[in-house]
Amino acid sequence: MNLDEAQSARVREWIDQGMKVAEIQTRLADEFGVKLTYMEARLLLDDLKLRPKDAAPKAATPVLSATPSPSAPASPSATPGSAPAAPLKTSPLNPGAAGSGKVAVSLDEIARPGALVSGKVTFSDGETAGWQLDQYGRLGVIPKKAGYKPPQADMAEFQAELESVLSRMGF
Repeated sequence: MNLDEAQSARVREWIDQGMKVAEIQTRLADEFGVKLTYMEARLLLDDLKLRPKDAAPKAATPVLSATPSPSAPASPSATPGSAPAAPLKTSPLNPGAAGSGKVAVSLDEIARPGALVSGKVTFSDGETAGWQLDQYGRLGVIPKKAGYKPPQADMAEFQAELESVLSRMGF
């Protein structure tokens, strides 16, 4: 996808305003009639040699607070009858696996069949899931426990951490 100079200048303005890739993707469709997948929008920004600014974490997110609630167990292994969660391994292909926050994202060394890139995520409550990004830019999350739905705040943190890990890997 090639943009003319005026369109490229407009996209640069959006980056300077601090817009995220998804917001730019929406603006491209609304203002220029250019419909792109998320991945195509990221590649377009890369072609224009632009980097979206990472959003600063929100201060008032109670689910992500540093102190656990009194009713919640201190760790997943503290729950009676449950096995301790296996730590994610850090490797050159796994820069985000150490888990700097409550949500830890790792990359698979070999992507799942049909996926451009895939990996695993551990949510703040200790539940794990697989994730994959296909060639159309669609994100899929596959929980280990049937019917599990992660907290909404965890999903926002997961997407931010995933974007960070993928950008460090050149995606």
